[in-house]
Parts: sequence; C-alpha cells; structure tokens
Amino acid sequence: MATKKKTITKEDIVSKYMNEVLEKGTKPKSVYHFTKENDFTEAEFYSFFGTLEGLEKEIFRLFFENTVDLLHKNGDYLEYDMKNKMLGFYFTFFEILTANRSYVLQVLKMDKNPLKNLVQLTLLRDNFRNYVSEILTDDYRLEQEKLQKFQEKAIQESAWLQLMLTIKFWMEDESAAFEKTDIFIEKSVNASFELMNVAPMNHLIDFGKFLFKEKIYSKQ
Repeated sequence: MATKKKTITKEDIVSKYMNEVLEKGTKPKSVYHFTKENDFTEAEFYSFFGTLEGLEKEIFRLFFENTVDLLHKNGDYLEYDMKNKMLGFYFTFFEILTANRSYVLQVLKMDKNPLKNLVQLTLLRDNFRNYVSEILTDDYRLEQEKLQKFQEKAIQESAWLQLMLTIKFWMEDESAAFEKTDIFIEKSVNASFELMNVAPMNHLIDFGKFLFKEKIYSKQ
C-alpha cells in the first residue's frame, strides 16, 4: 500500500526556501526549479504564495509575527508603557533575527542594488507601522485633532527608519553576543522617546557619544 504523501504547509515551504538559499548561496531561478528541487508541486506553492518575491517578503513578516506572539505570552507586556513595549519588541525581534542571522545577512546583501534587497521588507514595514500605531498612547499624541493623523504618520515613519538603522547596525556588529546592538537599541529608543516627549536631551547626548565612539574611534 502506497504511503500517503504528507501535506505541505506554509511553514514547510518557508523552511525549504531558507535552507536552499543558505545551502546554494543563491535564490531559486523560478517557482518551477524551487518546487522540483524540494519535491512538492507548483500548485502547492501557489496555494500559499503568488511569487518567490512574495515568499521572501512573508519570511520577514513571519519574523515580526513571531515577535509579537512572544511578547503577548508575557503576562506583564500589556501593562508596559509605550517605550517599554518598543524596547520589548526590539530585543525580541533581534533575538529572532540573530537566530536566523546567516539567512538575513545573505538575502539583504545578495543584490548589488541595496534597494532591491530592501523590497523584501515591504510586509515587515506595513506590519511594524501598524504595531507602532497600536501602541501609541495619548501621552505622545498632540491635542489638536487635525494634526494627530499627520503626527501618527510621522511617528510611524521615524520608528521605521530607526528600525532600519538598527538592522544595519546589527548586520555590521562584530561584538560578542551582539552586545553593542543591545546598547544601540537601548540608547536609540531612549533618544527617540526623549524627542517625542520634548524632554531634556540627556539620552540624545548619550546616544550621540555612543555613535561617535563606534563610527570614529573604531575605525582607527
């Protein structure tokens, strides 16, 4: 009696794709080549993804989704203020990135044109912007209703830029256990919330000193 073939899942396809990219050092030429190499059908692939590019974007969205799922498993998370929720997100997200560091480094450096590499982060960007909007509290909202929508978009975009800068720093971080990235996260998040609060500039100065030391003295 023939053994029934195991039904392939979205997670199976993601895992097979990441493994193939890591083992071969290049992306599959087409859906046809990818499915043939990994012993499942194009129909099975298309039941979850429209293109290989869509699959690549989904991988980074799953990194985000897993981060948020882990955060919500912490019973205290919902009681955190906005800054501590953001710090929790960063530290958890970069733990997941570190667990998949070889893949992330490879795909974000694969094309000579950096913009083509960043296309993979489209779904991550959309989800992260929504996350920032969800955790935004009244403490950081303007009183003028007409300006609130503009302010929210500005906060979303600045938070996304901060995340991108942190990813770049992490990719270049050569410290043990990426401890410098942890410092970067803490100082940059503190600095951004100082700006939102229009509070004293202590954290901004502290962050500026850290960046100066890393980018100037480390090159000597």
